Amino acid sequence: MISREINMGDCFDVIVIGGGHAGVEAACASARTGSKTALITHKIEKIGEMSCNPAIGGLGKGHLVKEIDALDGIMAKATDKACIQFRMLNSSRGAAVRGPRAQTDRMLYKKAINYFVNKQKNLQIIEGSVEDLIVSKGSASGVILEDNKKIHSKSVVLTTGTFLQGLIRIGSEKQHAGRVGDKPSIRLAKRLKQLKFSIGRLKTGTPPRLLKKTINFNNLTEQKPDKKLAPFSFINKDIHIPQISCFITHTNEKTHKIISDNIGLSPMYSGEIQSMGARYCPSIEDKIHKFKKQAITSNIFRT
Repeated sequence: MISREINMGDCFDVIVIGGGHAGVEAACASARTGSKTALITHKIEKIGEMSCNPAIGGLGKGHLVKEIDALDGIMAKATDKACIQFRMLNSSRGAAVRGPRAQTDRMLYKKAINYFVNKQKNLQIIEGSVEDLIVSKGSASGVILEDNKKIHSKSVVLTTGTFLQGLIRIGSEKQHAGRVGDKPSIRLAKRLKQLKFSIGRLKTGTPPRLLKKTINFNNLTEQKPDKKLAPFSFINKDIHIPQISCFITHTNEKTHKIISDNIGLSPMYSGEIQSMGARYCPSIEDKIHKFKKQAITSNIFRT
């Protein structure tokens, strides 16, 4: 059930904060157990939004998606409804090191996630920004929204992801945001610090998106999808969406020089970013700086 209004007398068994990958899985898992569950998100229309790379799975990560599916999760099912290029990585090697990966259509994936979330029993979706936690006897017993409305619960699950104290850097500019166009959770982060929780930050180097019609595909290497498609979800036998190719392009000495000559403009090397925590997507300047002896750095672009 979707709700923009909250009944003040409502009390939930579980409140999940954040409607990204982790949030929808946590909320659906809770609701499947019969617990009265609320999923609170900034914007209902952004549930299931793929912010960055529209890929599911890969080496290691594909196994995780399979494990989520074995627990009746929704990510694998949604992927099978949105997959536009499936490949089994390391297919020439043993089964233990293979990794299923699917490039997905972002709109189809979000549509699929919303389908599964909206049909889930015992789950109420609430639009709002959680600004504070209600703490009673050392335990979280609810949340307070930006309009000071209180929602009580027996437990609270935080799945705020990049929105918690979120910061975006574009060259020398920076702005507080969960992702471009969406506000971050600043007050909630401060509250967690007051409660003596440690707040860290994950970094991801997101490359610019390229307009398809500006790319000359004649000079690129085509990477076709697998001929035999293996659905991510154990309950599915086939993938019915037409598959497309990816194309591989390469940097060269000229692009390496341009990046090296201007590396001081990158926040990673200008001193703007001080911490060196875990990082999922290395930026192109990071690759070239760390692997100078490599003649070519490969990047894959999806058509």
